[in-house]
Amino acid sequence: MSETIYLKQMELGPMQNFIYLVGDPATRQCVVVDPAWEIETIVQTAAADDMTIIGALITHTHQDHVGGHLFGLNIPGVEELLEKVKAKVYVHKAEREFLKGFGSDLVKVDNNDTLQVGRLGLTFLHTPGHTPGSQCFLVDGRLISGDTLFIGSCGRTDLPGSDPSEMYYSLTQRLYKLPDETVLFPGHNYGGASSTLGDEKRGNPFMRFPSLGEFLRIMGGGA
Repeated sequence: MSETIYLKQMELGPMQNFIYLVGDPATRQCVVVDPAWEIETIVQTAAADDMTIIGALITHTHQDHVGGHLFGLNIPGVEELLEKVKAKVYVHKAEREFLKGFGSDLVKVDNNDTLQVGRLGLTFLHTPGHTPGSQCFLVDGRLISGDTLFIGSCGRTDLPGSDPSEMYYSLTQRLYKLPDETVLFPGHNYGGASSTLGDEKRGNPFMRFPSLGEFLRIMGGGA
């Protein structure tokens, strides 16, 4: 833990999900990114570090990130988290309809909205492609990228709601403009636990396509 930020990365569940606790070590407030699979572990980890969970940030609403039924599994998620802690749930407005039943606890956000977590400022970046409301979180020089950008690859664009054209622009324009020294924390352990945007710009083929047409030929051509 640095003096300016509390950030804990946990690999939970059989799909190698990364769940994050991010907060202010001075005020002891934190948020959890994509709470799923092992809710008790998430809550106990925050408590053991003397951190209070005040929010849940959703990169996108696929069941392996928010809970629900998938491949015959009943995945604990946001609903189970709110049974244990009092927290607001932040989801991009394009996917609000996929999270039901949270009432006033649910907050719709849009591109470049910000959130204060103690003294820590966090920015929501809308990065559609994997899903319509996919978003990344930029905080203190770190990018939590969900299923938009992985180390050496990117999220799938052949699922319902996916859009390979939007993924191309999210990777080559929306995220590419971030500083090279930005530290990348992905949503799954598909190529490692962290990288930098500079390394991904240089080495990740999905950030290096010179044209949308070439990207679409590799990614299947359309939504």
